[in-house]
Amino acid sequence: MNNRFAVIGLGQFGMSIALTLAERGAEVIAIDKELDKIEQVKEDVAVAVSLDSTDRKALSAQNVQEVDGAVVAIGEDFESLILTTVILQELKVKRIIARAANVQQRLILEKLGVEEILSPEETVGKSLAEMLLHPSIRSFLNLPDEYEIVEVDVPKRVANFTIADLKLRQEYDLNIVTIKRVFTEVEDGEEKEVKHIIGVPRPDTSLKQSDQLIILGKTDDINRFIESNQ
Repeated sequence: MNNRFAVIGLGQFGMSIALTLAERGAEVIAIDKELDKIEQVKEDVAVAVSLDSTDRKALSAQNVQEVDGAVVAIGEDFESLILTTVILQELKVKRIIARAANVQQRLILEKLGVEEILSPEETVGKSLAEMLLHPSIRSFLNLPDEYEIVEVDVPKRVANFTIADLKLRQEYDLNIVTIKRVFTEVEDGEEKEVKHIIGVPRPDTSLKQSDQLIILGKTDDINRFIESNQ
């Protein structure tokens, strides 16, 4: 896995993201203005650098424009978060995830065109790291003993397969909880797409490319299923 990410802002939230990504084998550029935070993480990530992320030249010098995704996790200075986000947009970073501490900050980020906005209260660092490494993962819930429940897009290689065809238990030691499926409904004379849970799937249930699977299993097994069927 050669994923490369920038994590800007190394508070508790950003630190958790950076360390989890690094543990999972990703190349991480960790950035913060405070040198002591850089010292804490420098042995665990590929690059740890102290700089002002509102300085476009400084960010560009770290080649952040080449990363697969950048997380702006600046917590205390929203102005710096906004300026950093705009610079990343100007540098055409492929994927930008920004932290919002409240509803007002979320609205401002939405106005800037940021599509992925989260709060530490909504997603812990480890969950976000998993979602960065596997963009097909829509949501993530940690359970004890290395188990987790994930909502994941149906991998391309298994679209049109049946549940039985997947052999989730035999080959991956996973259990499918349910399937989230898109249906077309008419409301006020207009058609719209709505997602519904289809209950406990039968072995002969056929998967659609637009479905999401809700899967229970261990982290390594879920990752193996996703990576081998992309």
